[in-house]
Amino acid sequence: MTSWSLRLAQRRDVGELLELEQAQFPEPWTRGMLLDEILNTKTRRYTVAVENKKIVGYLGVMFVIDELHVNTIGTLPGQEGRGIATSLMDDAWRDARTRGIKRATLEVATSNVRAQKFYYRYGFKPVGVRKNYYEKTHEDALVLWADMPADVQPADTPEPPTLVR
Repeated sequence: MTSWSLRLAQRRDVGELLELEQAQFPEPWTRGMLLDEILNTKTRRYTVAVENKKIVGYLGVMFVIDELHVNTIGTLPGQEGRGIATSLMDDAWRDARTRGIKRATLEVATSNVRAQKFYYRYGFKPVGVRKNYYEKTHEDALVLWADMPADVQPADTPEPPTLVR
């Protein structure tokens, strides 16, 4: 059993999400970008993990026809390794299957080996490199793709978290 719950992100979450972005990434998204993403529910789905009334993780995905693109994922510094990202990704995987999504993609920094191992658990495989993808650090990004068979099982979550709407 997890000590956090999942729910769809809301406008009121933008401040906390911005703090998480700034703590996680050298090129964090802006307040405006995050707000646009959260409000665009037709092609986007942003989910937050909440524990003790605090956002401890988040995941943003985009849907394009029958594909899912992982836009951003992060956990509160110091909360890594607790399964928060896994529960968020498992939830997104389940939702994607109900939408008929067939494939998923994302970009990840070549130096972020921990994230790469996480994505490989979901069947992602490297298919290319985007040179200097991250402008501030001039770091390359691996382009990863995964097929999403209808019977794919979530990675490691013993019981699905409750999605609070």
